[in-house]
Amino acid sequence: MNRIERLLQELCPEGVEYRKLGELCEFQRGNTITAKDASDGDVPVVAGGQKPAYYHNVANREGKTIVIAGSGAYAGFVTYWEIPIFVSDAFSVNPNKNLDTKYLYYYLKNIQEKIHSTKKGSGVPHVHGSSIAKFDIPVPPLPIQEEIVRILDHFTELAAELRAELQARKEQYEYYRNKLLTFEEGDERVRWMKMSDIYDMKSGKSISASEISSMQTEEYPYPCYGGNGLRGYVATFNQEGEKVLVGRQGALCGNVCFVCNFFYATEHAIVISDKGYCLPHYTFYLLTMMDLNQYKTAGAQPGLSISRLEKIKIPIPSLSEQQRIVSILDKFETLVNDLSQGLPAEIAVVQEQYEYYRNKLLTFNRKA
Repeated sequence: MNRIERLLQELCPEGVEYRKLGELCEFQRGNTITAKDASDGDVPVVAGGQKPAYYHNVANREGKTIVIAGSGAYAGFVTYWEIPIFVSDAFSVNPNKNLDTKYLYYYLKNIQEKIHSTKKGSGVPHVHGSSIAKFDIPVPPLPIQEEIVRILDHFTELAAELRAELQARKEQYEYYRNKLLTFEEGDERVRWMKMSDIYDMKSGKSISASEISSMQTEEYPYPCYGGNGLRGYVATFNQEGEKVLVGRQGALCGNVCFVCNFFYATEHAIVISDKGYCLPHYTFYLLTMMDLNQYKTAGAQPGLSISRLEKIKIPIPSLSEQQRIVSILDKFETLVNDLSQGLPAEIAVVQEQYEYYRNKLLTFNRKA
């Protein structure tokens, strides 16, 4: 920061000039292409989403490209690409010699919400370059832009390293979880029992949306869980203790979560209570590994019935062996999924620092 301040004092002591993006950038539409038209290749096709829609064997941008999604749920989302890409339902933003490309990218990310606010259309929302062209952008001298990019690149690279490490840890976690929880028929260490013999399984109870608060308050202190996890908070509870919940309706039925203390389970969740054979965390890890979604019924609204789950046989080792397995997997679970510690917490801190410094570095005294 001291270097930035020195450069500002040296190169623009009277403040930084602001100019319209349209004066400094060319907004270039992509070329429409469908998955059917795309040929096998490794060139990302960038359209209306946050990630490549698919891949092609031809590029229409050659690298160091800023892309803004043109339509759909993510219309206005800004990405930066160092590699050749194919821009489809989106447009690229090409700066002139007064703007460093990466500096422009960081500035556009800093006003991401403002770009989203330009969406038009009652059906499929669209964002147009002509709207963004009207925005002002600070144009400090290039040495200052390059120093800002250097600082922000440091945070993005650190976050990328942490995410790569987190992905490696997740793969390691899944490997050990599968290894620890996979038993062969005839293995003397375990008994194979039907889930109906091991657990009581009951659906929760319905509750109206008007009774669910998005915030936890004194009036609504109890978490409420549906088929896909936490829905909000309610005034009363219908479950207590350590339980495993399984989603029973929708495309994500079979989703497994672990819940404890006092909570409310809706009719879209199956509450699994042990009869004394399993530790709750062992049940959670085992059912997560089993991918219960494979047992759903087909149809417009997929579902997972209790009667179907009851027939599934699962391996039950001794309680001491379950405890050994759980203690190992708990460490991995904390490392890869706990938002209060481990790698997710580190990533959150770095992301927060990055956003703080991005906003601070891209805010200037305006030249009169």
